[in-house]
Amino acid sequence: MKILRLMTSFRGTDSLSFQLGNAIVEKISTQYPDTEISVMNLAKDELPHLNEIHFTSFFSSPDELSTDLLHAISFSNNSIKELLMADILVIDVPMYNFSIPSSLKAWIDHVVRAGVTFRYTENGVEGLVKDKKVFLAISSGGVYSEGPMKEFDLTERYLRNILGFIGITDITTFRVEGSAIPALKDTALPKALQMVEAYSL
Repeated sequence: MKILRLMTSFRGTDSLSFQLGNAIVEKISTQYPDTEISVMNLAKDELPHLNEIHFTSFFSSPDELSTDLLHAISFSNNSIKELLMADILVIDVPMYNFSIPSSLKAWIDHVVRAGVTFRYTENGVEGLVKDKKVFLAISSGGVYSEGPMKEFDLTERYLRNILGFIGITDITTFRVEGSAIPALKDTALPKALQMVEAYSL
C-alpha cells in the first residue's frame, strides 16, 4: 500500500486540515502496517503556476524539448509519476475564499494532462488514472457541507469533478467545520477525528 499525502496549508502542522489528514494517514497505516508514505508539501515546495513554457512543453514531441522545456515539463512528469505510483491519496484542503489553495490548483494543473492522465475519444473524455482511492481532509471556518452556505462550497465539488475527469471516482471526504464559529470551534476537530475513527476502510 502506497499513500501520496498532499499538504497544502501554509499553517503547517498547526493547520486543522493537516491534523485531520494525519488522522486519516494514521488510520490507514494502522490497518496496513507495511504502508509506504510519500509526502508532497505543496505549501512549502510550491509547483510553478502554469504559463506559456509549460503548455509548450506539454504539446511538444520529446525530440523538440529544449533544456528549458525539459525543465518546464519536469514538474508535471514528476507529479504524475508520484500520482501513478500511489494507491491512496490523502489531500489536506483548507478552504480559502470558498475554494482550494492555489498551491493545490497548481498541482492539479500539472497532473491533468491530455494524452497522459486523460484523453478525448469518440465517446467523450476517458480518464486514464485508474484504481486510486482519495481521502479529502477539508477544513473551514464556517459550515459548508449543509445549510445556507452549502452553495458557496467550491472545494469538494471541484475536487470530485477534476479528479473524476482523470479517472479517480473513489473519493471520501472528512471535514473540520465551524472552527471560526464560537459555538462550534471547540468541538469541530474532535468531531471530525471521531468520524475518521469510525470509518471502515
